[in-house]
Parts: sequence; C-alpha cells; structure tokens
Amino acid sequence: MQNSVSAPVAEENFVMARWLKNGIDPDLKQKADAQVRRTVEEILEGIDARGDAAVRELSERFDKWSPESFRLTRAEIDACYEELDAQAISDIKFAQEQVRNFAQIQRDALKDVEVETLPGVTLGHKNVPVNSVGCYVPGGKYPLIASAHMSVVTARVAGVPRIIATAPPFNGRPHPAIVVAMDLAGAHEIYTLGGVQGIGAMAIGTETIAPVDMIVGPGNAFVAEAKRQLFGRVGIDLFAGPTETLIIADESVDEDFCAADLLGQAEHGPNSPAILLTNSEDLAVRTMDAVKRQLEWLPTAEVAGKAWEDYGQVIVCESYEEMVQVADDIASEHVQVMTRDPDYFLHNMTNYGALFLGQETNVSYGDKVIGTNHTLPTMKAARYTGGLWVGKFIKTCTYQRVTREASVMVGEYCSRLCALEGFAGHKEQADIRVRRYGQQPAEKQPA
Repeated sequence: MQNSVSAPVAEENFVMARWLKNGIDPDLKQKADAQVRRTVEEILEGIDARGDAAVRELSERFDKWSPESFRLTRAEIDACYEELDAQAISDIKFAQEQVRNFAQIQRDALKDVEVETLPGVTLGHKNVPVNSVGCYVPGGKYPLIASAHMSVVTARVAGVPRIIATAPPFNGRPHPAIVVAMDLAGAHEIYTLGGVQGIGAMAIGTETIAPVDMIVGPGNAFVAEAKRQLFGRVGIDLFAGPTETLIIADESVDEDFCAADLLGQAEHGPNSPAILLTNSEDLAVRTMDAVKRQLEWLPTAEVAGKAWEDYGQVIVCESYEEMVQVADDIASEHVQVMTRDPDYFLHNMTNYGALFLGQETNVSYGDKVIGTNHTLPTMKAARYTGGLWVGKFIKTCTYQRVTREASVMVGEYCSRLCALEGFAGHKEQADIRVRRYGQQPAEKQPA
C-alpha cells in the first residue's frame, strides 16, 4: 500500500487521498507522445504535397489496402447489406433511432433569436450548420460501428449538407456492419480509408476527395494527433486521447460491478486509464481482487490487463465531498457513479465528459445504444468542453440591424469610445454616420 499523498486540487479545497494503486510514470507517456507527433507531421506533410499518391502509399503500407477507388460505390454498399442478417440491421437501426431522437431533442433546444435591445437597434443570432463534415469511424482493432451513429446521425440532424465518412479496412476489406451503419446514418460519401491518411485526406483534400470544414470522431493516438495538428486548418470536435473511465463508488455496490466496468473500458487499449474512486477501502481491496479474477476469463484480458497494470488507479477518499474534488481534478471522459446518492455527484461535479448515474446503467449503454453521444473529452478537456453533440456541427452567428435614428445615437457613443482607444479609423466609421444621418443642415455635412 502506498503512503498517503495529497490530491492535486486547489489549496482552498485541500484534501488527502490515498492511492492504493497508481499508474505509469508520466515521463514515459510524454516520450511516446513525442514520437507520435513526429510521425503524424511527416504523414500530413506528404498528403499535403502529393495528395492521392501519398494516401495510396500510406494505405498500402499501414493497411495493405489499395483498391481502385477508396470511395465505395452504391453496388459495394448494397453488397455489405447482403452480408448482415436481419437482426444485425435491426439492431443498428434501433441504436440510430435512439441517437437521432436525442439529437433532435437537443437541436430543438437551439433557438434563433432576434430582439430590439434599444429603440431602432435589432440584434439576433442564427444557428447555421457547417457546410461539410468528415466523420472518422475506428475499425482497426475493434470495428467501432457505434461511431457511425454518433457522428453521421448527429451531423444529419444538425443539417450538414455534405457528410463524408471513412473507416479503415477490417481483415483486408470494408467492414460490412460499419458500411451499413454509415449508409443508414445518412453519409453522402463513404470511404474505406483508415488512420492518419483517412483523417488527412478528408481535412487536406486530394485530387479525388474534396476537403471538409470539420473532422469528428474518435481514433487511436495517431488519429487523435492528426486532428490536433489539423485544428485551425479545419475544425474538430475535440482533442482526444485514449478512452478514460472513472468509477465513483461506495460500499453500496458489488465489487464485481466495479471490476466489470473498469475492465470494460480498459479493453479499448493498453493505455486506457481506468480509475476507481471510493470512500470505502474495503470496496477498493475487494475490487482489485475482482479485477484479477475477471482477467482470468475475459477474452480481451491481454489488452485490458495491460491497461489496468500500467494506467489503472485506486483512490480512497474520506467523504463524498472529497470524492467530488478529486473527480473534478481528474476530469475523466466517462464517470460512472455507483453510490447510495448518485444525484449528489450530478448536482456537485463540474468536470466530466458524461455521467452514468446508478449501478443500473454503465458506459457501454452510452457507447452503443442509449442515445447520448460517446465521443467525449479526454486528457482533462472536460474542464472546458463537453462532448460531441448536435451543437458541435452548428455555428451560432450573430447579426445586427440599425435604423438611421439609432445609428446617430449609437454612433455618438461609439465615436467617443473609439477615441479612448486611439482607433481613428473605427471612430470615423461611427462619425460618418452621425454626420450623414444626424440633424445637421445638409450644407454642413461633409461629402
């Protein structure tokens, strides 16, 4: 058992928490991140310079995939439907119905406004969808079918006119379920192209792929880094890292639930943090034992076990209040609350990607089917942003309209304020309207 260490929280909220298990040395992670950065820079430079030729070389190199066209034809898409049974198609449709329904409810909450704030001064905003979006659907280690729902469906509800979607080949060919999900979701163009080359082709554009205005969707460390480097050139949903999960639990929950929910997210990858935060040392110890037992039979134990070994943490606090403080500092992507009073955390926590309240639900429901979005902030980004939702595809753009009389009144204020700042050109923008629209005799008004 490690010695007690203080949680890295603000001084005024100082707490003491004990780490029964800690993760890997942060310095090792930084070195790995630096290598990823250099690799992605080189790949994107190649796509920028050589377009389709670079994309094809990269696809051959990384995925051994070089079809005549990376874009799927209608016949190729239809052939994917033939490979799925009726139950699989029905399940995909059910999941998309839930995502679409919740996205529409969210879209309906976004209202255009127009109001007269002063006599003759009308201000407003419009919610305008972006013109084109590229949706990335991971499909290397796991074919992440649900990511098609989360990105394409949501973009369609937002009203994006052009939505393209891509996923890597799976076992040397397009994954039929991913393709069907993209098509049912409403993608206008579907590609089989993975990794940085897929992200780069959509963002930068090539001879055969028109660039988009925004890139969304999860991915591995290389995909996440590509999005980071391309941000500014295109918009992105959010900066992303490995999947994170935080279990907040007390003695009211069974340790097997805690273990299953930790490992269920740890299986995403060997660098996926999974953290147990509890006020019960007894539950903490029992959960660590349960993790060991479940790893003995879990089919994905090789990955999940590595993630738990290197990035798993177990933290013991004294109270709900301390748990909130530590949880807000962690700012995890997924926060699953299994306590006697889960609503306490709903009302008091501020930094999280998504909350899963009560032992009856879990992250997997949100990931796959229930209707909330699974593309969520990682690496402490939950301190300043939420996850992907219909509003991410919409620009809230303001406008103003002013009468002549109001222009004189506002212009006089504006003129004096510009003078305070020394902006002569700005001042003249106001002054010319005061002169032209004011009540001065016409002969005194400069041309």
